[in-house]
Amino acid sequence: MDAKTAIENGKTALGIEFGSTRIKAVLIGDDHAPIASGSHDWENSYINGIWTYSLEEIRAGLQDAYANLAKDVKAKYGITLTTVGALGFSAMMHGYMVFDENDRLLVPFRTWRNNNAAPAAEKLTELFNYHIPARWSIAHLYQAILNGEEHVPAIRFQTTLEGYIHWMLTGRKVLGVGEASGMFPVDMNTRQYDRTMVEKFDALIADKGYSWKLLDILPEILVAGDNAGTLTEAGALLLDPTGNLKPGIPVCPPEGDAGTGMVATNSVKRRTGNVSAGTSIFGMIVLEKELNKVHPEIDLVTTPVGDLVAMVHCNNCTSDINAWVNVFGEFAKVLGVNISKAKLYDDLYFKSEEGDKDCGGVVAFNFFSGEHIVEVDEGRPMVVRTTESKFNLANLMRSHLYSTMATLKIGLDILLKEEGVRLDSITGHGGLFKTERVGQSYLAAAINAPVTVMKTAGEGGAWGMALLAEYMLRKEEGETLEAYLGNKVFANQQGTTLAPDPADVDGFNAFIENYKKALPVERLAVTAMKQ
Repeated sequence: MDAKTAIENGKTALGIEFGSTRIKAVLIGDDHAPIASGSHDWENSYINGIWTYSLEEIRAGLQDAYANLAKDVKAKYGITLTTVGALGFSAMMHGYMVFDENDRLLVPFRTWRNNNAAPAAEKLTELFNYHIPARWSIAHLYQAILNGEEHVPAIRFQTTLEGYIHWMLTGRKVLGVGEASGMFPVDMNTRQYDRTMVEKFDALIADKGYSWKLLDILPEILVAGDNAGTLTEAGALLLDPTGNLKPGIPVCPPEGDAGTGMVATNSVKRRTGNVSAGTSIFGMIVLEKELNKVHPEIDLVTTPVGDLVAMVHCNNCTSDINAWVNVFGEFAKVLGVNISKAKLYDDLYFKSEEGDKDCGGVVAFNFFSGEHIVEVDEGRPMVVRTTESKFNLANLMRSHLYSTMATLKIGLDILLKEEGVRLDSITGHGGLFKTERVGQSYLAAAINAPVTVMKTAGEGGAWGMALLAEYMLRKEEGETLEAYLGNKVFANQQGTTLAPDPADVDGFNAFIENYKKALPVERLAVTAMKQ
């Protein structure tokens, strides 16, 4: 079926994902491939010590991304988009959104980027004997309780960003299991919130006398393939104020960007993994069994069907290298040279390959925000070198690219070396891999394992979300998500696999040693340059 016919007949699926700097909408046809897209650029704000987005920005961004998708459909196929076969929403995971009995947001949205819930996370980790990261929703909730924040007694519903979008458009207070596992630990046997830990939390706060218990305020958990409601009339108008979009479209469970990354890279079966690299970077490996012990560097979440996943999540990836590329772009304009942003990235990335394997002693820290894995509380982007370092453009760019995955390497080394986790394949996706070969080869060196990048790598989570919507709509009786992706979506997908170059592996290891030695300087910058 050609794309125009698929659109006219509703044989499509739409995924919309709220990333940290871009909201992207991807429409796919019946061959699973993207046929139209739209996006909206945005940035979080740092207000009163909190990284946040306003509800107005969220809604306006949603509408603009959809409007740009509809324009793309009109331009390519000459038709007005009025319906899709299925729909799904995704977003950056975790964070804190709480509402009262009148559905009013009680405090500004606190994103995953905030590290202010670390004391609560430590207490809950000890209570549960289960690692609770500071960005998880339950940590934010308990930190608000510890702080004595006056809004807490009024909470009637807590959710995440995509849970909020889904609720606004369908009226359903639900989450996909993968995203829910980043709110509160999930029992991999029941695919529901861990009952024992829920009881421990309720007992912990019993003396506060709140009118609610934890399960009263958390979203219902659904798994991939479940029907999570339909687009309401109000929801259709919120998404498309022109009124062209019709209500009644089935909507799949909302998922986090970790889950959509697993789907977009066909990494939902055991002993497979993926690395998603954008504003943040995280590596996911689907486990065969539980880990031997609790590691503060390792988060345990689930796939969109509820299988256990070890996750190394790092807050910082491409923000600092983007800033440097912008500076080089400004410099080019000063010289009267007009270079497209895409060519600028490609040229600088390729230039890095001429650098020394260990970056010539140049060390870059890409911390726009804190990084728990290396115990850095706030962001202080920085380049450090000695007078003997080989400071040139190639080594500078190589050090910036290495820095995008340095903390990820530290975390993954725990899984692969200490825990002995077995890994058959790992796939990279996201903006870092758009330039051919460069980011892929550096990641292979960082983890000392082959890395595959598919042609769809740049589509990222919005495409993965569209696939989840399509799976709900078109799966056969008893067909698992793993089988659907393996047999139907990725059976003929083209990709390239790069094995690690031993010299690159040695060079990356040498860089990491320098990186670790310089970490006290980075931490000192946090205390010495208080914002």
